[in-house]
Amino acid sequence: MSDPIEVLLQIAFLGVLYLFLLWVARSALRDLGRPASEPYAGDELAESNARPYTGRLVVEQGGGLTVGHEYGVGPGLVIGRAGSNEITIEDTYASGRHARLYDRSGHVYIEDMNSTNGTYVNGRRLGAQQVLQPQDRIRIGDTELRFEQ
Repeated sequence: MSDPIEVLLQIAFLGVLYLFLLWVARSALRDLGRPASEPYAGDELAESNARPYTGRLVVEQGGGLTVGHEYGVGPGLVIGRAGSNEITIEDTYASGRHARLYDRSGHVYIEDMNSTNGTYVNGRRLGAQQVLQPQDRIRIGDTELRFEQ
């Protein structure tokens, strides 16, 4: 017959294993379960449709993107692994919809879209939306982009 402590340790191990598997499944579903496109707030979209691009992103490295390629920031753009994004990157550290840039009142803002690994601006993890300044460097995993106006 088994020792009661041995049985308790086996049950505890199985419990921890199941909790870990649930955590992994929850993280995967959270990332994959996001809708393909989220509508932008009406006032942001209306404001920025009347103007040309207020800035651009220049690819510095990584993400399966061509170094030097430029993307205009108009009413907004989303960066991530999903094919429906305006900038689709091949980076295992990027979420499906990782970060969003948008124009509001002539300023370009960046916000992290609750990504697992975070978005970094000039080496600092982005906590809330932030106004981008010329020459700011945006890093998502191993992908780096530079903002220009």
